[in-house]
Formats: sequence, C-alpha cells, structure tokens
Amino acid sequence: MKRVDLDGVSAWFGAHKAIEDITLGVDPKQVTALIGPSGCGKSTLLRTINRMHEVVPGARMEGKVLLDDEDIYDDDVDPTSVRRSIGMVFQRPNPFPTMSIRDNVSAGLRLNRTHKKSELDEAVERSLRLAGLWDEVSNRLNRPGASLSGGQQQRLCIARAIAVEPDVLLMDEPCSALDPISTLTIEDLMAELKEQYTIVIVTHNMQQAARVSDATAFFNIAEAGAPGRLIEAGPTSKIFTNPDDERTEAYITGRFG
Repeated sequence: MKRVDLDGVSAWFGAHKAIEDITLGVDPKQVTALIGPSGCGKSTLLRTINRMHEVVPGARMEGKVLLDDEDIYDDDVDPTSVRRSIGMVFQRPNPFPTMSIRDNVSAGLRLNRTHKKSELDEAVERSLRLAGLWDEVSNRLNRPGASLSGGQQQRLCIARAIAVEPDVLLMDEPCSALDPISTLTIEDLMAELKEQYTIVIVTHNMQQAARVSDATAFFNIAEAGAPGRLIEAGPTSKIFTNPDDERTEAYITGRFG
C-alpha cells in the first residue's frame, strides 16, 4: 500500500472548472472519506487520482498527484500502469455481463498477460475471499457475474479491482445502489481491506462516513457553478464532533444552506 498526496489539484471539463487548488494527504492503512454536497467535485477528484479524469474528451487537470512521492502525471508514467496500481469501484455494480464470475475477477490479470490457469485460479480465489464472496460463489464460478444480487455484484467488482493487487482502492459511492444489509457487508469489508490497501471513498451518507472512515475531507462550493474546494480535512472523530469550519458543522448536522 502507498500514500497519496494531492498538491494544488484543479480539474476542468472543457471551460468549466470542477475543482480548484485541492491539497490533501491520504494515509495508507486508513479509509479516507470525501464528503460534501452534490456538484462539489468529489467524484472528479477521485478520478484524478487514477488518471480516469483525462479519458473524458476536453477534460484536463493541473497540479500534482503523488503516489509515494512519484508524480503519476509525469510524462514518462504510463496511465495504464497507474490504473493497475490505483483500482476503482464505481457507484453502481458493473460486472461484465457476458462473463462468468471467474472471468470477471481474472479479466484484469489476463489483460496484464497472466494466462497460466493455476495462477488465475489462485488469484480468483484469493480475491473473492478478500471480497467476502468466496463461500457464496465457489460452487458456481462459471455462472454469469450478472446473475448475482446487487450486493454480491458490488463485491465481485471489488474482487475484480483487487485481483491485480493495486496499492490504492478508490470507491465512488459504492453502497448507494444497495440495500441496508448489503451496505453493512461492504462497510465491514472496507474495515478489513484497509489493512492491505489505501482506501478513498466518496459518500453522501454521513453515518457511513462516520462508521467506516479514519479520516474525512469536506468539500464545498461557494455558489452554483463554482469549482469545488476543500474546506477542511482531519481525523473523522474531529471532523464530526469538533470541526474547525462552521460550514463543515452545518453540513454534517443537516443545517447546510
């Protein structure tokens, strides 16, 4: 696992500046939650951390994103290698619908030219165990990934992300489409995975942020259409009980706006 540091990160979609001058450190062996109102750039920031932002036509960024002091935007850094090292789990479960459970998990490994069956089988079992899914699917690995329930599909996507053994795991509202029981399962999983990965999660659920995260960063916009800015960041216990900025307190307590 590695540390992530953002230094003066701004990002645009065409002429629209989505986030402005974000400086934030993300420690390993922790879950860091990004919170704030819709439109303040949390998901955009998440995508700058693994160079997914730049795949959007007209999108660009300025600033530095450091992975253990290496700038992932340096000219000699391969974006594909960055995305292997910094995995991503999206808001809605997105298993490859025509692929089996086994092939969903091993897809990234096969793209990385790992074709030996014994190695793939070992990685599939390891990843599904880490994702807390092995006991539920071990006897049906050849069934389509899309045949699983929503919560199981999301854990399958987590297994797929960690199969390539990334250093960092990014999760963009991973529970927003799930029922409460599946949500708690994913939250318990995050608590286990943080021992092996640096985890950054975007969530609109304040209770979830308080439950699962060790550190919290609050983002806000000055007005509609303005770029998102980091208001404050720190240990979750402090942000939720004694924040430095009144805007943070207003948001967390529901008095926002």
